[in-house]
Amino acid sequence: MRDMRPRRPSASPLVRAARAGACATPVAVRHGLARVLSKAGLCSRTEAARWIDAGRVTVDGRTVRDPEFPILAGRHHVKVDGHALDAAPRVYLMLNKPRGLVTTAQDEHGRDTVYRCLDAAGLPWLAPVGRLDKASEGLLLFSNDPQWAAALTDPRTGPRKTYHVQVDRVPDASVLDAVRAGITDAGEFLAAHEVCVLRHGERTAWLQIVLDEGRNRHIRRLLAAFNLDVLRLIRVAIGGLALGELGKGQWRLLEAQDRRQLDAAPTPG
Repeated sequence: MRDMRPRRPSASPLVRAARAGACATPVAVRHGLARVLSKAGLCSRTEAARWIDAGRVTVDGRTVRDPEFPILAGRHHVKVDGHALDAAPRVYLMLNKPRGLVTTAQDEHGRDTVYRCLDAAGLPWLAPVGRLDKASEGLLLFSNDPQWAAALTDPRTGPRKTYHVQVDRVPDASVLDAVRAGITDAGEFLAAHEVCVLRHGERTAWLQIVLDEGRNRHIRRLLAAFNLDVLRLIRVAIGGLALGELGKGQWRLLEAQDRRQLDAAPTPG
């Protein structure tokens, strides 16, 4: 006799794939050896590649010279100069960057870099968190904590940045409105979240500009579109962390309270 009981509808391919995935063994994540050293806060990825090429790094007792050699966390034992790979203590600091220094560890043109300000300080390797161009001054952060740095520089999650900018003439209200509205330059949208005149003389003015997202030479390109030449550009705050009275070329370590200030709104100038 024919079975007249209702059949259970067959699962869709997506449902079957989901069920199979739920029972599958998670795939272990592997990272390249140079990246592992960098993520541990020991050095930059470029410097890690140099260490590896020089034969200073071993994996499970064997010298490895490939910076992309895949490392599985918890399975491979990595050593540098015979010492186990321990994550470096996390360091966070702020620098008042002077004008004329480039924000890089090594400059191919031999120019002075921001690391000149950190020489002989006995600090571990630190990377700049964001950048200021050679002609710009002010608050620049450093850390050997890549996750913290990535969160700060992510335009979706990072804090706003406040600048004091001296320009070669006094802009009127219509120009300030246009700066807030923004422009498109070289395929990039550039705008100021906030802009106001702090003070002015007969020929020049100081503006306060707040950015949600900082692109390469963002402020200089934006103001140039309205025939405003930048004479000085100083970053005075990141989030609620202000440059304050920190001297030019001086640095200090960030305390927990300082790092919490980075999540706060910019302080009005």
